[in-house]
Amino acid sequence: MKPKTHIIPLTLAAIALLGMFVSCLEDDPRDRISEDQAITSPTSLWINSIGTLYNSIGSVEDGSGLQGTNRGIYDYSTFTTDEAIVPIRGGDWYDGGFWKRLYTHEWSANDLELYNLWCYLLQSVVCCNDAIALIDKHKSLLNQSQLMAYNAEARAIRAMYYYYLIDLFGNVPLLEKNQTSVAEVSNTRRSEVFRFAFKELQQVAPYLADAHSNLQGQYYGRLTRPVAHFLLAKLALNAEVYTCDNPVRHARKPGKDILFTVDNEQLNAWQTTIRYCEKLQAAGYTLENSYADNFKVHNETSRENIFTIPMDKNIYPNQYQYLFRSRHYNHGKALGMGSENGPCATISTVRAFGYGSTPEKLDTRFKLNFYADTVMVDGDTVRLDNGQPLVYMPLNVAIDLTTSPYIKTAGARMAKYEIDRHSFLDGKLQDNDIVLYRYADVLLMLAEAKVRNGQSGQAEMDAVRARAGMPSRTATLANILEERRLELVWEGWRRQDLIRFGRFTHSYDLRHALEKEDTGYTTIFPIPSRAIGANGNLRPNSDF
Repeated sequence: MKPKTHIIPLTLAAIALLGMFVSCLEDDPRDRISEDQAITSPTSLWINSIGTLYNSIGSVEDGSGLQGTNRGIYDYSTFTTDEAIVPIRGGDWYDGGFWKRLYTHEWSANDLELYNLWCYLLQSVVCCNDAIALIDKHKSLLNQSQLMAYNAEARAIRAMYYYYLIDLFGNVPLLEKNQTSVAEVSNTRRSEVFRFAFKELQQVAPYLADAHSNLQGQYYGRLTRPVAHFLLAKLALNAEVYTCDNPVRHARKPGKDILFTVDNEQLNAWQTTIRYCEKLQAAGYTLENSYADNFKVHNETSRENIFTIPMDKNIYPNQYQYLFRSRHYNHGKALGMGSENGPCATISTVRAFGYGSTPEKLDTRFKLNFYADTVMVDGDTVRLDNGQPLVYMPLNVAIDLTTSPYIKTAGARMAKYEIDRHSFLDGKLQDNDIVLYRYADVLLMLAEAKVRNGQSGQAEMDAVRARAGMPSRTATLANILEERRLELVWEGWRRQDLIRFGRFTHSYDLRHALEKEDTGYTTIFPIPSRAIGANGNLRPNSDF
């Protein structure tokens, strides 16, 4: 069991205080105590302002959390791509066509799941604004250094949520302070919100702790300066996309023409990415000797992980659904867990790893990331109900497997994280921290930015491949994109990567490009119709 060194769990006082914020809980909880009773010290102020914000990062609600739960950021970033698919397996995994629509890009502004995701992100922004206002109201409890640090952390978290908002929805409301009603505001251009998030992170970074957030201690799981630098690198890397308000109407501005001021220098988007990646190098991050160590049960000692969602089945309610959802029922049963026999890798993904080719061409990371072929647990073959061995069939995937003889067994299943054999809730409450950002991604961002800027990214590309025991591959943009799939599979980056490389709208595997999809209209999810219906000031992305 991990020591209780992370974010202090919400006390009754904190919960009562949160009840005062319409955006977070009910209006009139019966056990409310006064705000002045709840906030009497710097510690209690932190708990009731910033500390509460971390509870929504790892969530148990569908559509919520940065990773972990159903029908949220991860699913919209993964199952909309050529990386993974959730096939229809007879009566399983149809869900009104939701998973099929994700894969075929036929989602709708009327989808409740999309609206729930929208609400989660904007409500998180509102809670950040509540926290900032609360800090200002009780600033007399703080010295100047504490005030700057508290304010910086809340603003950084808000900027992070805006990063996800512009990535997914494009032109979103920009809420910089408390509003009497969210319905009174309208969309702000994506490019403006992008600049806001970038400048916020730049401004607050000096006041954030320089600690490694993934390590246990005072800053475990918190948004520290290295996390802010990672987000700045990611924003700059995607600047061509994020400065385009409407891909149908406007061409992307070249990254070399998108300028930022960093350390009193004017840099283009690629130079900016390089600069913030170099700051992360200087912060002491390095590749773990073993790829698998980043995802082991007790991975909080990783030298590579930059930002994680702390997981402890005895302390935190955060859930990790993906291993649970992917495994066959009997596979889960053999592990002493539940399972839902759903998501799997696409054929192009397993082919990218060299599956189906000769053994010497198989990427070493394949067996770390996927369950394929005959399934073994504790040295014994897992068997189907008919007594036959359970054999996953990576090359027999289809959108609808209802009539397939491999209806329950098609597809390589998610591995990646070491199985916590002592997990709770059928394996969803585990001790492996969920990895959001890590240093291997930094190296691949650095390689890509260098190549786009006319430099060589070979050293960074080679470092990632060498750690995996794979031979050097020329650091071209195409090869870097492929390396990102190999290194970062199952980590929720594929949609963003494909959009940045101009390939998200292409046909792939079992998916055919939609009519006029080459205009790029599917690269931004529509503003949910329920949101527009509730607020006449909101406009669809097509208006920008």
